[in-house]
Amino acid sequence: MSSSPQYNVLFICTGNSARSIIAEAILKRAGAGRFTAFSAGSHPIGKVNPHALTLLKNLNHQTTEFRSKNWDEFAADGAPELDFIFTVCDQAAGEMCPVWPGQPMSAHWGLPDPAAVEGTEAEIAAAFADTYRMMINRIEIFVNLPFETLDNLALRKRVAEIGQAIPESA
Repeated sequence: MSSSPQYNVLFICTGNSARSIIAEAILKRAGAGRFTAFSAGSHPIGKVNPHALTLLKNLNHQTTEFRSKNWDEFAADGAPELDFIFTVCDQAAGEMCPVWPGQPMSAHWGLPDPAAVEGTEAEIAAAFADTYRMMINRIEIFVNLPFETLDNLALRKRVAEIGQAIPESA
């Protein structure tokens, strides 16, 4: 009996402070044992958004390892071979990406930026909660895909379709 393959997944956003960090946290939990999650930014701001950390801590995610980092780390010698790369913001999706090790499948899973929301603490917290809800829905669909029975073309189509789902409003 063979074990299931392990997949390396990179979530990319421009600043690597909120959406990509949230996605990394969700996949670390939802895909434990089958997926290794990473996140990075094309122009990382150098720190994780405190609202993202608060949300993740409140949802019992381990947050000590998160840091805002440049996507170049994942194109360097010795970087893990990536199987999937998901851009979670529109700006990063339009940028020229590094050459990644392996032959990763990529898709755009854009979401509104909760870090851009201005308002009361409750309104900001609600924006981060919405991002989490939309991302966990996508990641749950992703981790439950029948990887063993899909050929590359079908898998590529299914992964792209996940990102095309219209986010439900709160």
